[in-house]
Amino acid sequence: MPRVGLFIPCYIDQFYPQVGLASWRLLRRLGIEVEFPEEQTCCGQPMANSGCAECTRPLAEKFLRIFGKYDYVVAPSGSCVSMVRNHYAQWLSGREGFDHLRANTFELCEYLVDVARVSKIDGDFPCKVGLHMSCHGLRELRLARSSELMVKPFNKVRFLLGQLRGIEIVELTRPDECCGFGGTFAVNEEAVSCLMGRDRLADHERAGAEIITGFDTSCLMHLEGLIRREKKPLRVMHVAEILEQARLS
Repeated sequence: MPRVGLFIPCYIDQFYPQVGLASWRLLRRLGIEVEFPEEQTCCGQPMANSGCAECTRPLAEKFLRIFGKYDYVVAPSGSCVSMVRNHYAQWLSGREGFDHLRANTFELCEYLVDVARVSKIDGDFPCKVGLHMSCHGLRELRLARSSELMVKPFNKVRFLLGQLRGIEIVELTRPDECCGFGGTFAVNEEAVSCLMGRDRLADHERAGAEIITGFDTSCLMHLEGLIRREKKPLRVMHVAEILEQARLS
């Protein structure tokens, strides 16, 4: 049985712990033995995005020390996984164990589809769901086909959700457009960020969504803030919450 380490990003740990718990329970119910190393900390993405490269180095080194011992690392976050796979090399290239870590760190849905080969998730979720494909997962991890690629359509998140009874995944006009969060972009360019978020909400509303889901809680947090301020009749749920809740029903 492979050893799987569960990495929980800071904003999930601090603001949406239910997403971390749902990820843990989902993996266990699918027969995957998973461990949560309590000494884990931030992956360093906020510092790296702000240009503070040397402040990121010790966090990358700590991540390698903690998670390098596992066969696989799984996280309910496309952006944090992309940080490890696509950006850690500038600090960890040549370090013992880094190539293994980079090759075996996966976003949750990606792991379930590509590694665990989960072909059936039995559950009910009778709701209209809009799928938000965040930029890092879409274009850096290739969790789905982005519109600029001339390849056969695929979507690993939709594959998992589509197995649930009663779910209706609504069709968006612009299915791979950014929500405007972008980490520090939402702070530095607040007005533009909010306008982009409102555009995304309008697309989901036109499609008839009741719930907006995705694999990055940071993007969902941005959209949820706009929903709350404008008192829209929408909810957001991480994909782990939907899959885990459906299995409980």
